[in-house]
Amino acid sequence: MIVIGSDHGGLLLKTALTGYLERRGVGVTDAGTNGDASVDYPDFGRKVAESVISGEAEAGILICGTGIGMSIAANKIPGIRAALVTDVFMARMAKEHNNANVLVLGGRVLDEQKACDLVGAWFDAAFEGGRHQARLDKITALEKKYS
Repeated sequence: MIVIGSDHGGLLLKTALTGYLERRGVGVTDAGTNGDASVDYPDFGRKVAESVISGEAEAGILICGTGIGMSIAANKIPGIRAALVTDVFMARMAKEHNNANVLVLGGRVLDEQKACDLVGAWFDAAFEGGRHQARLDKITALEKKYS
């Protein structure tokens, strides 16, 4: 199951991606927002990140206007590896090399087809482990040292 969340700047893209994932047979939980009123992206970044860390969801997708704010907010949660991606190669590498458990997109900088392509590439990729796991272990050590 995937949890998806956005602020007002990512609402339209969130709706489109939810449909895309459902057509692929992926279970989706919507963490909000569900209106176009201005909201604070850290609230939704936290909700999605906490769902992933708790095991409620296997992975998450976050969308704000550029994706920058959501990625900063989500990455404050220990254990989250949120990756802001803008092309298919980045989306694939986010999973294969970084084992990103949250994908972040910009709702005001991506069109619907491009966003679906990015989500598909990330979703279909698999973590390679090996030398990449050793690097993730170093990131985990940094989280422990500074939290």
